[in-house]
Amino acid sequence: MPDQLDAPQVLFVCVHNAGRSQMAAAFLTHLAGDRVRGRSAGSTPADQVNRAVVEAMAERGIDISAEIPKVLTIDAVQASDLVITMGCGDACPVFPGKRNEDWVLDDPAGQSVEAVRPIRDAIEARVRALIADLTSAAADTATK
Repeated sequence: MPDQLDAPQVLFVCVHNAGRSQMAAAFLTHLAGDRVRGRSAGSTPADQVNRAVVEAMAERGIDISAEIPKVLTIDAVQASDLVITMGCGDACPVFPGKRNEDWVLDDPAGQSVEAVRPIRDAIEARVRALIADLTSAAADTATK
């Protein structure tokens, strides 16, 4: 198992850092443990995490009620191996020299918990696939 300092680092970015990126970072932390490190940020952070998102994640046993939206910084990008934007278009820049992905997902802003659940489930599936990809790549590198 990799040392936490050697673990791949993923930065999830959306505009307000109040929904999609918060869910993705929480799932990554919950599911990957110390194998992959994750955090989230927003280009224009909201004042608080979306309450329907907090409720939807609690249904999965993940408490994000204490999380607060964070501003996207160059330092956070530089510390990351992978930057995943979440449907924020030009508001979330692409960073040259970094592996970048864009996950097109519906925005949970202003949605009910019922509408957030399918977004949450799509994010969980993508995070599970990402963990498998990153941990198999790390294992391949370690055996070479």
